[in-house]
Amino acid sequence: MPPSPPLQLVALLLLSLLLRSATAAEYTVGDGPWDTGTNYATWSDKHAFLAGDILVFQYVRSQHNVLQVTEATYRSCDTGGGGVAGVIKSYDTGYDRVQLTEPNATYWFICDFPGHCLGGMRLAVKVAAAAGGGGGGGSPPPSGVPLHPPAAGGAGRSQWPAWGLTLAVLLVVFHYCIIIF
Repeated sequence: MPPSPPLQLVALLLLSLLLRSATAAEYTVGDGPWDTGTNYATWSDKHAFLAGDILVFQYVRSQHNVLQVTEATYRSCDTGGGGVAGVIKSYDTGYDRVQLTEPNATYWFICDFPGHCLGGMRLAVKVAAAAGGGGGGGSPPPSGVPLHPPAAGGAGRSQWPAWGLTLAVLLVVFHYCIIIF
């Protein structure tokens, strides 16, 4: 006799939650507040970002902002005075969550407050395809952008989903065995 529909639904929900958790990580940019006192190039080199990961920018709204920009704007720190030239998206809540959706792409971020970008408040993030996601072509990273070597386990990525998924599968198999025998 197969398991009841509610039990099947619970097992499927548990498996989907575990699989989702296994593929996305959340990173607080700079491991603290988004400010002028952090070396963001060093910070980003410590991580292996995957499509689906989330960057969290935490800062004081009246002192900083976050702009996702083109490579040229990142390199020049110049948004044309009006904050629009080369700007892809603006964030200014003080707690901004940015999902990295594009595999094999580089995301460029700056603070547009006067002197902040030139003072080091800029971040380049190279995103690889998610594990098992296939990825697909894409273009190589722009010249001069360091590739971020995969960190063992990806510092922001939890290792619990691997054993959690195994446990969930074993529980489902065990449940079927009990019902059949």
